[in-house]
Amino acid sequence: MATSWLSNWCDLATIRLPNSWTPRPYQRPAWDYLERGGKRCVLVCHRRWGKDDLALHRTAVAAHERVGTYWHMLPEYEQGRKAIWNAINAHTGKRRIDEAFPPELRKRTVDDDMLIEFKNGSVWQVVGSDRYDSLVGAGIAGVIFSEWSLANPAAWAFISPMLEENNGWALFIYTARGRNHGWSMYERANEDDGWFGLRQTAAETGVFKPEALEAAKKDYQALYGLDDGQALFDQEYMCSFDAAIIGAFYGKEMRNAELEGRITNVPHERGKQVVTAWDLGFSDSTAIWFCQQVGRELHFIDYYEANNQGLDHYAKVLRDKGYLYSQHLLPHDIEHYELGTGKSRAATLLDLGIRPTTVQMHQVLDGVNAVRMILDRCWFDKVKCARGIEALRSYRRDYDDKRKVYRPAPLHDWSSHGADAFRYFASGFRDSPIKNRPIDRYRSYEDAEASSPWTA
Repeated sequence: MATSWLSNWCDLATIRLPNSWTPRPYQRPAWDYLERGGKRCVLVCHRRWGKDDLALHRTAVAAHERVGTYWHMLPEYEQGRKAIWNAINAHTGKRRIDEAFPPELRKRTVDDDMLIEFKNGSVWQVVGSDRYDSLVGAGIAGVIFSEWSLANPAAWAFISPMLEENNGWALFIYTARGRNHGWSMYERANEDDGWFGLRQTAAETGVFKPEALEAAKKDYQALYGLDDGQALFDQEYMCSFDAAIIGAFYGKEMRNAELEGRITNVPHERGKQVVTAWDLGFSDSTAIWFCQQVGRELHFIDYYEANNQGLDHYAKVLRDKGYLYSQHLLPHDIEHYELGTGKSRAATLLDLGIRPTTVQMHQVLDGVNAVRMILDRCWFDKVKCARGIEALRSYRRDYDDKRKVYRPAPLHDWSSHGADAFRYFASGFRDSPIKNRPIDRYRSYEDAEASSPWTA
């Protein structure tokens, strides 16, 4: 095991990293891979495997082998404070970060930013994939993607060039959440010689006795019901990619699409018109689906998503794709007027050459049901629609931990944008199963500017 010996001249103590910690036997292959300089490591391992402990202690060693910036990323920024920054080791009663990063080695600790600067110049920080595009750091040497299967997959696309430029490493640690980007990342790790992939179930490591596993399964089933409880147990302890994502709205339908071969190569048919459906982000992502209707079938040939871009950016994206458009379905809030300009976003789109059709306000669950009613007609291009497909697979109910019930509203995370855009399509396209309901009447803008209350 590589170690780092550091002298603290204040108290004449010598600190050996990793600090009072040794990899367990089943953790050794991953530790040894990283210790030897491995750059891409994927660990799909059961609950209480010790994933974050391994990640923290390995980062402590790496930060003192090479001066640089190191990030520990959770799916959401606020999760990081509870799961990492303030987390207590139940066996020792000490904070996990204090065990991995002894205070004697630190120059400063910034609680508000969840940041530690070490005396040797390295910096370690807890960050969130929900804010990935706001991250700024020089010399990114290593990144931990904790709970990767729940994180925004775009974070890897954003960060990987930084790591390539700096010859940095990435460690992905998570439990399975269906066949989403966590599954594809694990598949890549097993197919690419430059990557290391390890999947370990609770039946393999010996962390739990058989009777403890059986008790855990019964506890899950008591809380979530027999089917969902079994699925959650299979995810958390058996690392099954085939178990349904608990609370997923479209898990069954998307699984059927995959089994029936409807997630495949779906080429654009030249000369046939394309309908787009949008979810507009004001301070976050905007998502756009591109669909061609072929008889009864709905062919989703493309998908686009970007963050913090103006409407002119999306207008250019549509022009550059070169499709023949018939309709652009957008949420009702494009009719709202901006006090600074006196124009609505609909009027701005018209100025950019896009005539929007507004899907009127409707209950979210009505839209969810509309999606379920059409998904058996949908075909998806597996490459161009990859991120949108992951959004539909991952879109799920929020769970109330205190009351032990699912909340009616969906969980708002990275998957919401693609799923909401698809919901607007299902509620507004010409054969929508709910188009005749009053809440789903929609209209096209002939001249949004003329109806503006700011126009004389």
